[in-house]
Amino acid sequence: MTSQPNPPKAGSGPASPPAHGSGLQAGLKNRHLTMIAIGGVIGAGLFVGSSSGIATAGPGILLSYALVGTLVVLVMRMLGEMSAANPTSGSFSAHADRALGRWAGFSIGWLYWFFWVVVLAVESTAGAKILSGWVPAVPQWGWALIVMLVLTATNLVSVGSYGEFEFWFAGIKVVAIAAFIIVGLLAVFGVLPGVHADQASFGNLTGHGGFLPHGPGSILTGVLLVVFSFMGSEIATLAAGESEDPQRAVTKATNSIIWRIAVFYLGSILVVVSLIPWNDKSITDKGSYVAALDSLGIAHAGEIMNFIVLTSVLSCLNSGLYTASRMAFSLGARGDAPKGFARTTERGVPRTAILVSVAFGFLAVFFNYKFPNSVFLFLVNSSGAVALFVWLVICFSQLRMRRIIQREAPEKLVVKMWLYPYLTWATAALIVFVLGYMLTDTEHDGRETVLLSLLVAAVVLAVAVIKQKVRGGGRAPVQAASDDETEKVPAAG
Repeated sequence: MTSQPNPPKAGSGPASPPAHGSGLQAGLKNRHLTMIAIGGVIGAGLFVGSSSGIATAGPGILLSYALVGTLVVLVMRMLGEMSAANPTSGSFSAHADRALGRWAGFSIGWLYWFFWVVVLAVESTAGAKILSGWVPAVPQWGWALIVMLVLTATNLVSVGSYGEFEFWFAGIKVVAIAAFIIVGLLAVFGVLPGVHADQASFGNLTGHGGFLPHGPGSILTGVLLVVFSFMGSEIATLAAGESEDPQRAVTKATNSIIWRIAVFYLGSILVVVSLIPWNDKSITDKGSYVAALDSLGIAHAGEIMNFIVLTSVLSCLNSGLYTASRMAFSLGARGDAPKGFARTTERGVPRTAILVSVAFGFLAVFFNYKFPNSVFLFLVNSSGAVALFVWLVICFSQLRMRRIIQREAPEKLVVKMWLYPYLTWATAALIVFVLGYMLTDTEHDGRETVLLSLLVAAVVLAVAVIKQKVRGGGRAPVQAASDDETEKVPAAG
């Protein structure tokens, strides 16, 4: 009979893998964490998906982005509170394990892993399309393979190499968005040298059917279209466990989320709908950012944006592989995945977790090319609502973790959720409302996405419950194991 260790204290979390020695290592520098936090909010979905939102809601899409942005800020504040007290590679999954029970940590951890390995296939295909357009001699599947292999190799070398790649990928995104906003505002105010933009004006916000041309209901429809482009803001809390000063990194990332969303999302979309009318056909034909640049007569606008989108895709791929592998590592360390997932090389790299994650990603890429309208479509839709599930679990975890931390380690509450517990409950209610509204949406596949995601979640939850009953509800520790002298597994404690 396996002995059951005492529950970990609030400051240590459930079987948190160590960041030094055996296990993960602190290979991320402060500049890496800063750029990961900033770039994590700027997904490829912002560049690619914003056009459909603008066409659906008009200038009112700004309210949709503001609503979802507020939701993300509140969720990140809750996550920041828990992660500053207990920085761990498992982040919200480890917190859910501690606060809600083994079933919650298991379920949300595997759902999150599933989300990101599907994203690997989506983003590698998107990047391959751009690259095959530049170098058609290499087939699209060939580019997808090359991109996946290069970024897999990067992640296998060390966490520092992941951080360095992400530093430059995110840096390009940040500079591009900042330049776009500056150039766009100069054009709107009529002071951009050498450019005469006839359409550019803040009058575009109300001059073509009003600010809400399709009525107030379009705000919620817009929410459904933009909510998934915000997924990734939580990556900084997972990466913090491998940084030199995890608590400081989490606190900084949490406190800066407001201006990051305000500038990069609201700022850039405001520029787009001010430069050209929201109903301009070029927005849907070319994409919102390309159309905006074209309206200023900037040469090669399409290729410039393709380069920026490619950078965002590579960044998303890089972070997706990192995030999926670290979640798999955490699940392995807590005994919720094969213990080999928690094995690391002497450089602190969870090699098995990375290879398993990328293997599923390669399989999903194969499905994308072989069965795009059946198997792959199911994978995409069934992972689509995971972001909302994750945010909801974070809300309920924070409600209980606050009391646990206050009781066991109050000095670790360096980040606090505002108006606890009322704002936490309000945030959870808003997430449930969005999920409910998605069930009424048949035009944009919202209903199918929620139902399929719920189906997958139910299967994972059933496995979690059965697994816990088999174990008798106990926390079986992960025993150290090693295939060779250079690999180690952290004890689950």
